[in-house]
Order: sequence, then structure tokens, then C-alpha cells
Amino acid sequence: MSKKDIVTFLFFCVISAVAIFSGCTTMNSKAITYNPAIVDPDIHVDIYRPEKAFNGTTLFADNHNPNRPRIIEVNMRGEIVWEYVVPDHLKHYNNPGFDVEWLPNNNILFVLPRYGVFEIDRNGKVVWSYLDTKVSHDVDRLPNGNTLVVWGGRDEIGDAQVKEINKAGKIVWAWYAKDHFFKLPYKDIYDQGWTHTNAVTRLPNGNTLISPRNFNFLIEVDPQGVVVRTIGEGLLRYQHDPEVLPNGNILLVNHRRPNSVIEINLNGKIVWQYIMSDPNTWPVRDADRLPNGNTLITGTTKIVEVTPDGEELWQLTLKDITFTREKAAGLGFYKAERIKLHDK
Repeated sequence: MSKKDIVTFLFFCVISAVAIFSGCTTMNSKAITYNPAIVDPDIHVDIYRPEKAFNGTTLFADNHNPNRPRIIEVNMRGEIVWEYVVPDHLKHYNNPGFDVEWLPNNNILFVLPRYGVFEIDRNGKVVWSYLDTKVSHDVDRLPNGNTLVVWGGRDEIGDAQVKEINKAGKIVWAWYAKDHFFKLPYKDIYDQGWTHTNAVTRLPNGNTLISPRNFNFLIEVDPQGVVVRTIGEGLLRYQHDPEVLPNGNILLVNHRRPNSVIEINLNGKIVWQYIMSDPNTWPVRDADRLPNGNTLITGTTKIVEVTPDGEELWQLTLKDITFTREKAAGLGFYKAERIKLHDK
């Protein structure tokens, strides 16, 4: 048995012991709250400046071990405070886009790509689900209780790239790229799907912002699905996770070499940029603007919080773990979000 195998074996022994004494409801629970928090030998925080970082816990999907995909929540020291391990019979539904979202009721919403969308409570109990083989990448709970999901894993021309589902599991709104883009130069594109749509968000004005990755621009559509405008043509390359900021600008990850996080204004000009220089973080696919003005950025092997000046304040990394470029897109971290402590 190698040294790493021994460490891993001891780690899972500790998990079992902690589960017994930490007030878990049952040993068979799919989710565990750790009190005190536990250390995972594969992840660690190697940068932490508490006087400037936005204090809270960080929630994210972790697929660095494809035999044990999970959702974890860590404190600012990188210790695990909560964990949900995907059941064995579903563990291969982890790519593309194992997205996770914290809900105001303290439940967790997530998508298992090519299988369905689930809301679980903190004990791991499924309180809502929507099974659909054509879901991937992104899931958002709307204020009215409906849920937005995208399909871009292997989407075809006839597919709906965005669906809004109500609490009863009925599709109440859908958007089809074919209604607007089945024409040159778009109709013959195909790279892991026709559009490979990877993100959707409902805007304050009622319109919807959509990211068809393969088109290299963003699309804003009205409630009738009509394209209001495209954003970022000539600037974006395989963009991910656009977020509309309070000032109207858009924060997103841009895969035009090198991988970078950019903030663009309504004229499509870059007003802020941060370059992820470590090649092992490829691909970078998530950026969130925090309430204190910092930005939380997620790459495959690293999650980092930076100031507007680019100073790194907090960094969580996979310890001594890297992936080949061929496998990196389906492994490691996908998206992360910082949860304020007083919200819990």
C-alpha cells in the first residue's frame, strides 16, 4: 500500500469516527455535518489574509476523485464543515457541469448532468427533484420558486437549451437556439454539442441572459424568447458563468488565451481583468463578485479570492494533484460560492 493510499484510508476512518460523535442523524445519512470541522489531506488553504478576505464558508462540487464525487462546504481554513457524497449508482453523472447552489432556506440545489436536478436538505434528504437526461452545467432557483436549467452537454439543433421548471416539474418556459440561429455561420457548428450552452440567469428586467459557449458571445432574450441583443462578439472565447453586477457590467470567465476573468461594460469593453497564470487551474469556469468587492474564482485545481487590484487573499488548492489536459475538464472543481456566516 502506497503512502498516499494509507493517508486516504486513515482519512476515511476519521470520517467514520467523526460521523458517530458529531450528532449525525444516522450512519447511513448521505450528508454529514462535521462539528468540529475535519481536515481532508487532498485539499488545503495555502493563502489566507483574514483582514481583507470575505469571511464565510465556501460551497462547491468536488470531483477530483471520480469514484467519489461530492459536494463540500469548507471554512476559511479549508476544513470540511459539511459533505454530501453522490450515491454510488449516480456517481458517473458528474460531467459536464456538476453545478451546486446554496438556497436561502439552507438547502442545496444541484444538477447531475444528463440525469436530473435535486434539492436536498442538510441531512441529504431529497426534498425536490426533476429528472431529465437533457440537463447540464447550470441550475438556478428563481424568486418565484421555479428553477432554471440549461442543456449544453451534447445539445442538438432540435433541443431546448434553456428550460424553466415549476415546483410540480412542469416546463413553463423554454428557449430554443434553433428559432434564431439555425443559419450561417451558426447552424454547422458542433463542439461537444451544437451550442454547448453552459449558463443562464434571469435578469432584473425579466429578460434572460444565456451563454451559448460555441457561439463565443452572450445572448439576452425577452420573456417571449426574442433575442434583444448579443454581447461580447469578437471578444469572448468559450465564455463561462456570466454574472450581471449591480452596476450593469458583466463578470465572466473568458477562455481566450490565457484563461482570464473579465468584467465588461455595456459597450463590451473590458474594465477589469484577472489572469489565472497557473496552467494547472485550466479550465477556469466560475467567477463571483463578493459583497466586499473581491472576486472568488474557481479553476480545476484551485479556488482563489482576489481584490480589485489582483491581490490574492485566500486560496484553496488540491494538494499535489494535477490532471492531464485531456482529463482536466471533467475533474476537480467546477464552481464555488461563498456563503456569509450569518446566513446559516
